[in-house]
Amino acid sequence: MSMYWEEDPQDGDFTVPKDVIDLVFTIQCKHLPNEHAWALGQALLAELPWLRDEAGAGVHPIQISETGNGWMRPEHPDELLHLSRRTRLVLRIPDHRREEAEALLGKTLDVAGHPMTLLKAANRDLSTSTTLFSRHIVVETGDNEGDFIDRIASRLQGMGIRPRKMLPGKARRLRIPGGELQTCSLMLAKLSVAESVTLQQRGLGEHRHLGCGLFVAHKDIDEVSPEQVMR
Repeated sequence: MSMYWEEDPQDGDFTVPKDVIDLVFTIQCKHLPNEHAWALGQALLAELPWLRDEAGAGVHPIQISETGNGWMRPEHPDELLHLSRRTRLVLRIPDHRREEAEALLGKTLDVAGHPMTLLKAANRDLSTSTTLFSRHIVVETGDNEGDFIDRIASRLQGMGIRPRKMLPGKARRLRIPGGELQTCSLMLAKLSVAESVTLQQRGLGEHRHLGCGLFVAHKDIDEVSPEQVMR
């Protein structure tokens, strides 16, 4: 497994700006197909057409456990996932779009034939965690793991972010009309707080409305085994 490792940065005082936030929706939705990113993205774009191209905007992957109580997440894309009452829909949006996004409250989205009603919404500031995780980073066709790491490091440096520890994880494929996207999960650690917030604000790569390239806080990389990253 490829790793990228440098020394820790030094942090000073840093105030998290409020120009990009997470909007967390309580939802009523019993089931979704195992692979629902495209359907969810299309349902949201029908209501918020700016979501695809707006800087700082994206749709977080819906968090559902991979395993639990003898249950394992199904492999087939069309098998159903059973959502709990704690399942949330989270949009990352510029704050100036907040009122438009809150207009989704009370609406029912059709996600591949499964109704999802949005009940409540709460703002959540970006994290000051210096360890971040993304479930899906789009992998360029033909890239091996080393190519992937080099490409990510170059993109981060272009954003003024100096990557010190990077650990790629599980490879996945997201179905889209006419094909599929190859993705890989990615953990970054030992960022400065400013770098962490910048990466959360800007994301990495395309297809944010499908849950790609968005980063969330994670426990420190030194506490994580390679198997835990392969999720």
